[in-house]
Formats: sequence, structure tokens, C-alpha cells
Amino acid sequence: MDADAIRDALRNVTDPDLGDDIVSLGLVNSIEVTDDSINVDLALGAPYSPTETGIADAVRDAIGSVDREVNLTANVDTGLAADDDVLANVENVIAVASGKGGVGKSTMAVNIAAGLSAMGARVGLFDADVYGPNVPRMVDADEPPGATRDETLVPPEKYGMKLMSMAFLVGEDDPVIWRGPMVHKVLTQLWEDVEWGHLDYMIVDLPPGTGDTQLTLLQTVPVTGAVIVTTPQDVALDDARKGLEMFGKHDTNVLGIAENMGTFKCPDCGGEHAIFGEGGGQQFADVHDMPFLGSVPLDPDVRTGGDEGAPIVLDEDSATGEAFREIARNVANNTGIVRRREHTTRNPPSQ
Repeated sequence: MDADAIRDALRNVTDPDLGDDIVSLGLVNSIEVTDDSINVDLALGAPYSPTETGIADAVRDAIGSVDREVNLTANVDTGLAADDDVLANVENVIAVASGKGGVGKSTMAVNIAAGLSAMGARVGLFDADVYGPNVPRMVDADEPPGATRDETLVPPEKYGMKLMSMAFLVGEDDPVIWRGPMVHKVLTQLWEDVEWGHLDYMIVDLPPGTGDTQLTLLQTVPVTGAVIVTTPQDVALDDARKGLEMFGKHDTNVLGIAENMGTFKCPDCGGEHAIFGEGGGQQFADVHDMPFLGSVPLDPDVRTGGDEGAPIVLDEDSATGEAFREIARNVANNTGIVRRREHTTRNPPSQ
């Protein structure tokens, strides 16, 4: 089987999201056939995405049984020169944002990050909420960053995630009172002066609103996409709309809407109660033609897990944990759609 025959076979592999075969879409970067192996490089950009894992499996099936080792690699065109990328070794930067406080944005960010890590991905979790950093408490991380001889920071790790937060750098009870230029400077240093290593995903927990931190991120970091967190109630949805508009103005992809604090299942009567309203996140996503990532119920175990530093997404027996795992899978899948679509746009296939 030569390279042309393999390419023809791969025309039978369809990208379920982009709606065409991977050869016509330009998602096959190269094919190399040697005496010992068949090496196929694919334009897949969301490691451990269930959809992209399925595409890779379909590629192996299409090649079929051969007397050589089949090796698949993945590389997508980011459209950025290495010198322009302040996080050159991070494949995907995902911002988790909300228009207002109190909707469980940090809880969502922590559980998405821990969920991706549990799937096998290399994950960094950056707590960019400089005024109220609480991610370290939510993962029970009290080890401060280390330092190299070059005075760069080495992030501590928890649950397989590399962590960075202002909470590591200021006193536990010290208020952070900074103006915009100071926020910009410290965030830029944390992105550039931290030994993040190679990451599949960096999850950035933004402060609520549309202020200096958000602008710094969007102006200095190549953000792959954003997750907007809301609750079902109208007030939260109004503020979520502001966040949506902010990312739109900066041409940033929105990976989807995640709803927190959905229905509450009463442990006594077994009934479900829509305390903050019902279906608001799904309706918001539908109105704005955005993907709906999923809804997490109002569950006391989420609060307990956050306070005790044990993300509920890691609890395999929890229905609420499964709701977070579904959101994490959808975030990975939608990241893959963004990356593959951008690659195809930058590298139109020659028919």
C-alpha cells in the first residue's frame, strides 16, 4: 500500500462536524510510507477530544490490516509565528468567563480543567481572578510555586494540573488593590515567566465582568475559545450577553454556554425544583446560535467538593460529576471544531 492508496482510503473517513471527508477538508497533512511503518500526520488540534479520538480510530480502520506499524501524529496550523505566541507550548487557551459574579464560574473552570486532566490531557489551570483568587482552595493546593535559576516560576501541580494563581503570590488575607496597568503587568509576567511546559489545554479562570483582566487576556494571548457560564435566571443571562458581546468584539470563538445551578433535587422528597428558573442557558444558547455545553444541577456536593479541594468531576459515582464530565467533553470537542475549521481555512485543499 503506497501513499496514494492510503490517501484514497482516507477519503472514506468523514469529519462528523465539518461534514466532508478528511482528505477533501485538508485535514491530512502528510503520509509517509516506509518499509516498517505508515506515518500519517493529521490536522487534529484537541487532544483527548472524543470526536477527534473517533476520527483517529476511523483512520486506523480505513488503513486496515497491514504488515507495518501505523503511526498517527497531530498538527494544526495556528496561524501564529512562534515568536508571536506568548504561550508557544500551549496548544489551546480556553477562557472561562461570566458577565457577573456568583454564578459558579470558578467552580466550572476547576471542574472543566480537572475533567480534561482525568481524560489524559496535559492541563494548566490559571486563576486570573486577581482580585478574588480562590482556585488553590478549590483544589486543596497550598504548595507555593518554585523558582529556577533564571527566576522563572515553576507551577505546583494538583490532580495532574499545573496551577498558577495570585493567591500563591500574596498573603492569604491581603487585599489586592490594583489599577489597570498593574493588572496588565502582573498577568503578562505570569504568562511569560512561568514554566508551563507543553500543555494540551490551559484553562483560564477570568474574574467576572468585562474589565482589565479580560482585555489583557484577549490582547496578549492567543485564545482558542471561551466558555460563558450562567445560571438559568434572567439577571445572569443579561450579564452573560455582555460577555458574549465582549468576545465577539475581539473575534474570539465562543465554545459554548455552560449552565450552572440548574434544577435542585430534594434529598427528602426526591422532587426536582427549578430554584433559579429552568432552561435559561439552553434558550440563551439557542437565541445566540451558540453551542450549549450542558447544565449542572444545584447540588450541595459541589460546594462541599470546592471547600474541601476535591472537584466533583472526579467522582465517578456522582451524577453531578457526570454533568461536569459531559461539559468537559463538549469543551474538548468544540475546541477541535474550531481548530480544524481554522486549519482548513488557512490551508484550503488542492483538489
